[in-house]
Amino acid sequence: MHTSIIDQIRRTTPLVHCITNYVTVNDVANVLLAIGARPIMADDPAEAEEITALCAGLCINIGTLNARTIPSMLLAGKHARALGHPIVLDPVGAGASKLRTETALQILDEVRPAVVRGNISEIRTLAVGSGSTQGVDASAADAVTEENLAEAAAFVRGFAARTGCIAAVTGAIDLVSDGTDCYAVRNGRPEMGQVTGTGCQLSALLAAALASAPVAPLSAVTETAALMGIAGELARARMEEHDGNASYRTRIIDAICCMTAQELADHAKITSV
Repeated sequence: MHTSIIDQIRRTTPLVHCITNYVTVNDVANVLLAIGARPIMADDPAEAEEITALCAGLCINIGTLNARTIPSMLLAGKHARALGHPIVLDPVGAGASKLRTETALQILDEVRPAVVRGNISEIRTLAVGSGSTQGVDASAADAVTEENLAEAAAFVRGFAARTGCIAAVTGAIDLVSDGTDCYAVRNGRPEMGQVTGTGCQLSALLAAALASAPVAPLSAVTETAALMGIAGELARARMEEHDGNASYRTRIIDAICCMTAQELADHAKITSV
């Protein structure tokens, strides 16, 4: 019998080291607590390896990249890799600047993360070594749609196969592949794009999921992508008059905190592509 990723995370309560960005760091910590994991944020090179050794998983997020944290990301990443801990790379804004693109490619090459989670423009940038994303958002020209789904799935599958990671491309339709199998996840709400940090939160949740379910990583990543989208759906349904995006942000975290394994199973829209 399949055990839900929610139950696995809540049972194992993994400690997750997050080197993430200062725009969303508080929400990332709170979403990990909501799912039943435990966050720790440490981004100084002097303690990065020591902290990551205490943890079960590592999330590296380049959203507010700076010269001080790049060495921390590499030190923590290489140490986590040596310890066999799962690593998630979130290449926020890769393609928007040379620093972001080159750093994301360096982490991909030297750390070899278990999962790379980003929007389609960021993943295309990593695939070709350069890009032209508009800030941290995906280019509309890159968007995954029902019309280009087969082509996009082939691209994501190929990227995962070349890099040896699980690629999780999130957007209106999420695509998750380990280089062989590929799944589409059709959960979520467009309003999630009006809340800063839902992608960052998902990346941290993926690190918790991989730490809790190491024997089935593709399933863990796919289910967790659906979980985040379902939280957006449930939170939107619970909005009241005069609730805005600040309330929506809170309701998403609350939805994750209160979500049951049965709700995840009932609402998940996952298909093979």
